[in-house]
Amino acid sequence: MKIMKFGGTSVGKPERMHEVAKLIVKDKEPKIVVLSALSGTTNSLVEISNSLANADRNTAKQQIEALEAHYQNFIEKLVKTEVALASAKSIITEHFEFLHIILKISFSEALNKDILAQGELLSTKLFSVYLTEQGIEHALIPALDFMTIDNDDEPQIGSIKVKLAQLLQRHKDRTIFITQGFISRNAKGEVDNLKRGGSDYSASLIAAAVNASVCEIWTDIDGMHNNDPRVVKKTVAIEQMSFEEAAELAYFGAKILHPASIWPAQFYKVPVKLLNTLQPEARGTLITELAGSVGVKAVAAKDGITAIKIKSSRMLLAYGFLRKIFEIFEKHRTSIDMITTSEVGVSLTIDNDTNLPAIIQELEPFGSVEVDVNQTIVSIVGNEITETKDVMQQLFNALKDIPIRMVSYGGSSHNISILIPKSFKVQTLQLLNVGLFGLE
Repeated sequence: MKIMKFGGTSVGKPERMHEVAKLIVKDKEPKIVVLSALSGTTNSLVEISNSLANADRNTAKQQIEALEAHYQNFIEKLVKTEVALASAKSIITEHFEFLHIILKISFSEALNKDILAQGELLSTKLFSVYLTEQGIEHALIPALDFMTIDNDDEPQIGSIKVKLAQLLQRHKDRTIFITQGFISRNAKGEVDNLKRGGSDYSASLIAAAVNASVCEIWTDIDGMHNNDPRVVKKTVAIEQMSFEEAAELAYFGAKILHPASIWPAQFYKVPVKLLNTLQPEARGTLITELAGSVGVKAVAAKDGITAIKIKSSRMLLAYGFLRKIFEIFEKHRTSIDMITTSEVGVSLTIDNDTNLPAIIQELEPFGSVEVDVNQTIVSIVGNEITETKDVMQQLFNALKDIPIRMVSYGGSSHNISILIPKSFKVQTLQLLNVGLFGLE
């Protein structure tokens, strides 16, 4: 059995949903199809929820009506027969009646989760109507019947395995199963969501639960690219990479994956393929335990970085100094991305400045504290690149005119990271595309 996950842009238009239906019947292998909400829907639901949280019911009502009109237009092009159209209209009526009812209810966090779940419920039910119209046999299995998280918002993989197996057993005569990404139930049994990685996370968890042959992530780009195609004109898709390389790229800015989304597939050794619904013939990117090759494969940039430098003569020969520094960040639940040290100072970076004032206040007794905001981490990722000859020379030759604030080298055999001012990000990525990949 394989998993096929389709993102919001892949199902965001009726014609795209039609193409998804063609893709899932291309082979006879049993499959679970995981769908995101239609593109734009989750953002609209967040806006509705925010309006309700601010007690602005008039605005919320207008937002609900606008979203409902969008779905009414959507189904007019999705299906053709009167029976299918009536079924699709019934689904829309059901879910938007719920949204209209909440206008009269006191807002709560639990209600917010119910609102956000409507997008995936709508997309899967409407897709099921279209499949039925096309005569494609399938079963719709609700994610809320098997996807569960605990009190720490962590997925309960053991429970997911058991419940999903039971659901599949009820439909032994089917080989195509449709379910929702993103949504789940929490430890209280309430509607909730997976937060980190959304539908990709769902697909990875399901792949692990059924020991899938492959977990396919279908988006609007043909795999993981060697550079950011939004910034650099000429980029190429990476054919194969390891889970470790993919995780590094995702964490340091590659938008195609969330850094936490594929760990279940990695843990259970399920290969992941990144594919393009707009170009299904493209090879895409295969992510496995094996890197496939040695050397630099890609660069990625992560914005919103704050650099903090603590300088103190007392650090010289003082054991326990770093531990005390780290304990401050741990206390304020702020993770550190990069760190460099010298005899009299330590520089580090964070990507969440929510608790920065309190952190600075607690750091000041250790010495002078300098803060640089609007920084960017650029990561160079590839298998065994720290042992690959000439990589550092190529890197610094390419960036000789870029003001580099920090360098992280040696902490990982497949990542070299540099810190630069955000204003130099585009220039840096373009220079690396030439210097490391020979792509102009």
